[in-house]
Amino acid sequence: MRRLQDKIAVIVGASQGIGRAIALAFAAEGARVVVAARRRDALQRVVDQIAAEGGEAELIKADVTDEVSVSLLFDEVSRRHPRLDVLVNNAGIGSPRQLVADTPTAQLDHVIDINLRGTFYCCRAGFRLMRARGGGTIINVSSLAGTRAWAGAGAYCASKYGVVGLTRALAHEGRTCGIRVSALCPGGVAPPESDGPRREGYDELIEPGDVAQAAVFLAALGPKATIHQLVLDQLGGSDW
Repeated sequence: MRRLQDKIAVIVGASQGIGRAIALAFAAEGARVVVAARRRDALQRVVDQIAAEGGEAELIKADVTDEVSVSLLFDEVSRRHPRLDVLVNNAGIGSPRQLVADTPTAQLDHVIDINLRGTFYCCRAGFRLMRARGGGTIINVSSLAGTRAWAGAGAYCASKYGVVGLTRALAHEGRTCGIRVSALCPGGVAPPESDGPRREGYDELIEPGDVAQAAVFLAALGPKATIHQLVLDQLGGSDW
């Protein structure tokens, strides 16, 4: 039996990159995947690829920065499925390298709204659904930048540290109702090869599929085990 056979899994931020790789990996392991993001056309391509490979997938368009949109997403999941087994919060953006002193407030707000506030909205809605239906697993995709910081990345690091803090708080809250919450913290990830030629140095970065396999591992843990934070660094990478 495949590791996620018949699990109901929602992947938020699944239209490209890491999220798309996680959706494909979960479907290959037998999960019934719901992919969510803002771009319906990109989500449809993910659904079509999963179907072509013999998996099950459906899409729901959603914007994580919109509290109402997130509520409607999980209402629709609840309507379509008897439970929610796994939620992966992957929606996120990078940020231009800027010193804190030079970072415009609008740029800070944009990064926080997507990376942290959006993750909070999805955690809250997903947690409520899991709590009502017997438990589940939440995986929040943070970053190596959520465990250490660099000059010129203040806004991004603040958002990703916030995701780790949110994850730890929610993990404590989930103990009494069978909900596991993990932060997955990858280092530099290369764009998928299907997106076109890669720039010099990309071959040294982590592949999206490697992050996806780490997410499968977290989702497939036995019922008595949990991992609160998993750091996935590139071989020969940072001086941790």
